[in-house]
Order: sequence, then structure tokens, then C-alpha cells
Amino acid sequence: MCAGVGVHSGAHVRLALTPAPADTGIVFVRTDVRGVDNLIRAHADFVSETRNCTTIRNVAGVEVATVEHLLSACMGLGIDNLVVEIDGAELPILDGSSAQFVQVLLNAGVRAIAAPQRVIRIIEPIEVRMGAKSAALLPAEDFDGLDLDVTIRFADPAIGVQNRRVQLTPESFLNEIADARTFGFLSDVEMLRAAGLGRGASMANTLVVDSGRVVNPEGLRFDDEFVRHKLLDAVGDLAMAGAPICGRFVADQPGHALNARLVRALLDTPEAWRWELESGLEPAPMAMPALSAAAG
Repeated sequence: MCAGVGVHSGAHVRLALTPAPADTGIVFVRTDVRGVDNLIRAHADFVSETRNCTTIRNVAGVEVATVEHLLSACMGLGIDNLVVEIDGAELPILDGSSAQFVQVLLNAGVRAIAAPQRVIRIIEPIEVRMGAKSAALLPAEDFDGLDLDVTIRFADPAIGVQNRRVQLTPESFLNEIADARTFGFLSDVEMLRAAGLGRGASMANTLVVDSGRVVNPEGLRFDDEFVRHKLLDAVGDLAMAGAPICGRFVADQPGHALNARLVRALLDTPEAWRWELESGLEPAPMAMPALSAAAG
């Protein structure tokens, strides 16, 4: 269990992570909602908003926002069956990275389900564009998993142009991605607040950039923390495909909207990918009883 404030709502929220059988996927349950369907699947079919974060909503109109950092932790650790119970409409931002979600999951314990894992293997290129921004999923080359190659470009010299490529494994996620914090510009604060966003943002959970400098007194965790956070967001957003992806993700200036458009294009282009069953055991969170682990 963990608790904190939502970066946009500013509301205090608590969440609990509980194990799920094979083929459940990752589902969110709004425990504060009564009388209507309060379960929302982490899947592209339920993505409702991608401005400044990723929000999912079910057919009853029940939603949960800022799901990407937790989903990134799950995908980074190889967890794809989980129930997330939450008593509010937005996940806590915690320190702005995935590190504390990772710690909660690892403290609970991760074990395997005795069932093969379904994987989406890319067999033909898929690309989407939004103006100068682009993102693509390509067939795997020298790594049989998700290979991420991300470039960002910002006019502010505190960020500039940054590129990083990471072949996703639990080890690379923990060492290179999980600790990278979300970031924003001081000049955008008034605009965000006017739009009802950023009410819970502070230097405790956001890297703040102002005219060529990082305002946070502790500075950066990595020289290229900004692009690493974009990798973190991409891992979480790609989880909306509903299964791990085996292929190359190549993106120039990605964001939640572009990532969501790419996942939608993937699912709408079935000839570009195929299901595969990975042999061995499927990762699952926590110490599930043997009977439950084998069910489903």
C-alpha cells in the first residue's frame, strides 16, 4: 500500500496492490465509487485523455488519471497481472518517478505464475506522426524484447537535445529509468493551474526548469534525466497494448498523446504483429497461493 497526492488534482489518495491470476492484466478499482462499474482496465480501449498524463475511463464514466508511472514500474519489472485498488481519481505522484512504486512491488514480492506469457511481436513497421513529432514500432533486431530509442528536443538549454537507448529488462529499468522524475517549466505554472492541472506539483515531485537552469536545489539524478523520464513514460504508455511488446520503439519528441496514438495504430493494424506465447513462467506480483497461481 502507498499514499500521496495527485500531481494534477492535489487530492490525497491511497492505493493497494493485490495479486491477480494469469490473463487478468492490470486493472484499477475505484474503491470510493459505489453503485456503478468501478473497474477500469489498463488498455488502449479505455484511454480517455492524454494531456499532461494518461487517463483511463470505463463505459460508466469512472476514471483514473496519471497511471503511467505505476504501469511503467509494472512493465519494467515484468509484472502484467495486478489489481490496483484506489480511493480517488488520480494516482499519487510520489517523487515524480517510478522508484517508489517499484519499491512497493519489490517489498511485496514478485513471483511467477505457472502459465505461458502472451507477447506482442512486431513483424511490420508501424509509425505515427504529430507535426514534427514521430514514434514507431519496428521489428526486433538484436534484442528479443522491448528496445527503446528516444530523442527529445527542447529550446531551453537546461534540456536541449537528448537521446537515450535502453533495452528493457528489470535490471536496465531499475538502473537507468525508474528514478527519472517528471519535469515542467516554471513559465507554464500559471497556465496549468488555470486549466485545473498541476495543483499537487512541487519540487518534491517535479523537476522545475526556468530559463536554462534546474531550480530544484538537489539538481539532477542523471545528466540526461529528462530523456530518461520520457523513456519511463513510454514504457508505461506502451503497457496499454495489453501485453509486453517485442520490438523496437523509436521516437522523436514523444509524449502521452503520441504514445497513445501509436498503441492505437498497433492494435488497429493486426497484420503488423502477432501473438506469441513465451515458454516458461509468467511473472506475477506478490506471493500468490499455488492454487490461485495455477488458476486461469
